[in-house]
Amino acid sequence: MSFKEKDKQYIANTYGRFDLHLVSGKGSLVCDDEGKEYIDMATGIAVNTFGVADEAWRAAVMAQLGQIQHTSNLYYSTPCIRLAELLCSRTGAKKVFFGNSGAEANECAIKVARKWAQDNFGKGDYTIITLKNSFHGRTITTLAATGQDVFHTDFNPFPAGFVYATANDLSSVEQCFTENKVCAVLMELVQGEGGVLPLDKDFVQGVEMLCRRHNALLMIDEVQTGNGRTGELYAFQGYGISPDVVSTAKGLGGGLPIGATMLFERVENTLTAGSHGSTFGGNPIAAAGAVSIIERIDEEVLQGVRIRSEYIVSELSGAEGIKSVSGLGLMLGVELERDVNEVLADCFQMGVLPIKAKNKMRLLPALNIPMELLKRAVAVIKAAAKGERI
Repeated sequence: MSFKEKDKQYIANTYGRFDLHLVSGKGSLVCDDEGKEYIDMATGIAVNTFGVADEAWRAAVMAQLGQIQHTSNLYYSTPCIRLAELLCSRTGAKKVFFGNSGAEANECAIKVARKWAQDNFGKGDYTIITLKNSFHGRTITTLAATGQDVFHTDFNPFPAGFVYATANDLSSVEQCFTENKVCAVLMELVQGEGGVLPLDKDFVQGVEMLCRRHNALLMIDEVQTGNGRTGELYAFQGYGISPDVVSTAKGLGGGLPIGATMLFERVENTLTAGSHGSTFGGNPIAAAGAVSIIERIDEEVLQGVRIRSEYIVSELSGAEGIKSVSGLGLMLGVELERDVNEVLADCFQMGVLPIKAKNKMRLLPALNIPMELLKRAVAVIKAAAKGERI
């Protein structure tokens, strides 16, 4: 049997895979099983923050691997403590809970909101407002939180307690507050799976004001936008807001599974002993890798993200075959005149690997992708958009 046949036979068929078998790489270049080289414009869906086989990340992971690979949270762990300290000092958070994924980070945020409301107001105030077109994960509860009907069809019944407002429509959020006993709002500042759509700054600040007026928590899902992706360490830092809870994952581990739920002053003591837990959360190896990522996302790196973003947007906006470019930093969506699947196939043929979000091409390159490679990739995308080859 070929590896494709074995994949189909032995792995649950939940993914529509591209016809591509990646086996190695370095930085922003990856290779398939036939030796063909590609410029990686997806980084494992915003996971490989500094590219493939990043030396500093690899050294940190290997050093920890030679010490102890797992301890459980029954004991203290230096990498876990160091990572929590870094996240708090860089964001203003007071405490951090570690899990293994973005869905788990959002599950934790939801649990924090519900427990905080119960501790302060009783059991009736449990509704959480999310936004239509949002995506918060694939567990039953985070699917319920996701504001897209397409995700609400196969796994009924879903947990109650979520209502959906319209993005960038403050009156819609206000109506949700009026009609429900709300404990929190949970939103992405750039709707990634929903089409790489950034929220308006005035809207986000207006939602914060509504949360304060109604004594509800403001929770920001930074699973994809976090860890330097938007040109800020975390996207909320560019919106002029002070959230109560921030969730993140993906790029935090640089390639290893880790999620984090950052708890700010209002909720720092909401989780108590036994109220939440995770066997693998804060795993020493994953945490060591994450420390090496967060320590290196400094202003120079963030400025580099902004420069690269400006280049991509300026080159693609108004180009033939391209309708629009949306997003922030190196989290960009490209609306095309041609079918997105056809354009992706042409890009693959020419050695560039973007992915898609709904009907858009999605670009999520490494934060430090060399400008020479970025220019080559953009040239390929421009050619593919108009049905040409280079």
